Amino acid sequence: MNSFLMPLAHALLPVAFALHITAGALAAICGIIAISVRKGGRIHRVAGRIFACSMLIMAAFAFWLALAMPDQRVNVFISILASYLVATGWLAVYRGSAATKMAEKVALALAVALCAPFLLLSFELLIGVAPIFRSSVPFKGPVLIAIYAFTAILVSATLGDARVVFGQPALGVRRVSRHLWRMSVGLTLALGSGFTNGLARLLLGPYHVPTAFFLPQLVPLVLLAYWMIRIRIGRVSPPLHRASIDTAAIQAVK
Repeated sequence: MNSFLMPLAHALLPVAFALHITAGALAAICGIIAISVRKGGRIHRVAGRIFACSMLIMAAFAFWLALAMPDQRVNVFISILASYLVATGWLAVYRGSAATKMAEKVALALAVALCAPFLLLSFELLIGVAPIFRSSVPFKGPVLIAIYAFTAILVSATLGDARVVFGQPALGVRRVSRHLWRMSVGLTLALGSGFTNGLARLLLGPYHVPTAFFLPQLVPLVLLAYWMIRIRIGRVSPPLHRASIDTAAIQAVK
């Protein structure tokens, strides 16, 4: 960060932390509610709106904190990825318009920019050559798993964006699936960061992450699997049946 802005950034750290934590807690609560209840209903719509707005606010302050704190640089990437997933998940429930199509093209460009370095890093680690990216943390254990997971998410997201931009628009089940998985993975990232990078630092002794702190990340993934199965086999509570699935999806954020 610019030397002129650094003192200001450090002076505002307590405010940024407070807003980041508040928005993150609200996003976690509303995200779990939104993914748990009947899709397209009033509770889902209200909780979904609050979740999306809170996630974007949380990510914005995470980006600020990552720049202001040298040991948090990795959160620059995570904050951008979380914002991208939530924003494109939100866009998925809108029918195509000129503004929406332009936003989808911008999202594809961002996905490619995020995906390319991780794809290269994962390939280098897979074949056992020295990575061109330097890191103070060894690419082993949970870090290696996280890199492969981020790469898989980004490849899937990039291919999905390319299909929307250059192929057929997402309709019906594809539209709702796109909305669900992006919002759910965004929530997973938020819970992961909150428990393993936030709450874990409040524990006594040197920084460590108890195994139990990884479990909350599984909640949105389990619920995502449940809803994806129900949508795919057509056993979704009204109004999310196959004949009205687009209308219900659009109503979910309006």
